Amino acid sequence: MTCLISLSVLLLLLQYPLSSLSANSEGNALHALRSKLSDPNNVLQSWDPTLVDSCTWFHVSCDFNNHIVRLDLGNANISGTLAPELGQLHHLQYLELYGNNIGGKIPEELGNLKNLISMDLYDNKFEGKIPNSFANLNSLKFLRLNNNKLTGSIPRELTHLKNLKIFDVSNNDLCGTIPVDGNFGSFPAESFENNQLNGPELKGLVPYDFGC
Repeated sequence: MTCLISLSVLLLLLQYPLSSLSANSEGNALHALRSKLSDPNNVLQSWDPTLVDSCTWFHVSCDFNNHIVRLDLGNANISGTLAPELGQLHHLQYLELYGNNIGGKIPEELGNLKNLISMDLYDNKFEGKIPNSFANLNSLKFLRLNNNKLTGSIPRELTHLKNLKIFDVSNNDLCGTIPVDGNFGSFPAESFENNQLNGPELKGLVPYDFGC
């Protein structure tokens, strides 16, 4: 009996640090993001790295296991760049950063967010290419990157995202052709307008990055 009690206590002690470590890791990821952002309206004032439970921070939503599942910073008047550590928020389902002045490249590490359902980065100042790693986001339904300064071609790997319902890259500086495979055949023309794109892809006739 004594051995069983000791074993139970040991398991509890082991379980608590693992849960705490996970929470700290997610809090550290958000703290890394905050360090790269300018926040004139102090919307991130509650993001206190000394508090273990980041679920108490404003604009952060968690599930019953205290994992961060939603980040709501739309129209927050923040600027700066995104931290690659955001890719450590493995339980994140909604990344809402629209309507700000965030620039720089979109981190490849966001492709690690396997549970992501919606990514709204529109109306910012992002530049560079759309990360190929987004092809790993098999749960993704909404990807809105419109009204930025993105360049390069649309990654053909994104056509494998079977759950993708909305894809908007309008008002950027993308080049090449528009994919026609997968769900891309159903996206309206408005999703691609005001770029340097050369129309729908003509397989076997011109390369997908024609004009880039």
